[in-house]
Amino acid sequence: MSFHAGFLLPSLLGLLATAPIATAQEKSPAPAAPAQTNPMIAFNKTAYTHLRGWVLRSAEKMPEADYKFKPTDAVRSFGQLIGHVADAQYMFCSVARGEKNPTPNVEQAKTSKADLVAALKDAAAYCDVAYDGMTDASAYQTVKMFQSDLPKLAVLYANDMHCAEHYGNIVTYLRLRDIVPPSTEERSQAQPKK
Repeated sequence: MSFHAGFLLPSLLGLLATAPIATAQEKSPAPAAPAQTNPMIAFNKTAYTHLRGWVLRSAEKMPEADYKFKPTDAVRSFGQLIGHVADAQYMFCSVARGEKNPTPNVEQAKTSKADLVAALKDAAAYCDVAYDGMTDASAYQTVKMFQSDLPKLAVLYANDMHCAEHYGNIVTYLRLRDIVPPSTEERSQAQPKK
């Protein structure tokens, strides 16, 4: 470090440190916002919470009779799609938790609306433990998934992306049945009244 940098940096820091003292004498400082712990995982959890809620409310809104609905024969029925999302949540979150998948094959084993909604709620509760138990520090621990070593946070991001991908499908199924998707309802309710 040169003389100028070695001298100027501490001097500038000293000036900056004393600046708040002068203004503090004039008025009381506003309380500092609490530092957010684990901001990366907190952001990921927030995204997941929105997606999880939208998928679950969609499953609850769709009538039982439409759980067999397929827009075309080449795609899953609405019920199969809900089962698939539950299966994926168990898969991703069991890997992030370092556990064996406790409930595989929801899509194949469940067909009724009540059973699929219950399975989706259980999968979400299982994932909540994975998200809540992770810190930014533990997010970098690697786990095996798809024949690769991935950070745990990447596994949970993959879960978020998978939920988002299939929520997009779910919205189409709902719209084809003239049902307003939960994300649209939220946006409508948040709009100021004119």
